[in-house]
Amino acid sequence: MREQYRSQDFTEKDLAARPMDQFARWFRQVAAGGMLHEPNAMVVSTATPEGRPSSRTVLLKHYDDRGFVFFTNYGSRKGRELTANPYASLLFPWHPLARQVIVTGSAARVGRDETVAYFRTRPHGSQLGAWASEQSSVVGSREELVGRYEELDARYPEGEKVPAPPQWGGFRVVPETVEFWQGRENRLHDRLRYVREGTGWRVERLCP
Repeated sequence: MREQYRSQDFTEKDLAARPMDQFARWFRQVAAGGMLHEPNAMVVSTATPEGRPSSRTVLLKHYDDRGFVFFTNYGSRKGRELTANPYASLLFPWHPLARQVIVTGSAARVGRDETVAYFRTRPHGSQLGAWASEQSSVVGSREELVGRYEELDARYPEGEKVPAPPQWGGFRVVPETVEFWQGRENRLHDRLRYVREGTGWRVERLCP
């Protein structure tokens, strides 16, 4: 199982001055191309203070010059691990374009106002689901989970304002490095990485 990547050149002269501008450029291309069902899907990797890692796919909900934002239950495994050890890695696996973006940095909770504003944009069912699921905890059966949801649905019918759960909110990953990976022929891939230096960024090329 091997594919020969035949992509265009990706060189230092192609890069934006800042990594978030370059990410926006690639993200727009991926989203507009229609080749990926969820271009904002990313693999979030965290670790315990002892260094035991875990990974899962999460949807990116916002990005800007400050970093990458996603939302979760703070009591979930990733929420607990980020609270104890804020360092994280994000991976955007855009395989149809032979591209990846790999981010390393530290995560911090977003403000409550930002969490509530985003929660208001979620579909009614997703709002109820955030209350019904004690994410990453053991549940006896699916029927038990559905039962919790149905109780909430009776309490907050469609059109009723659902409050944002106190244990649920956003994390912003502030990047320290951002690597843009472009697959190339003969496995001579282009890997260009931004590294934070003070208030600016240094670009370095990595061997594939």
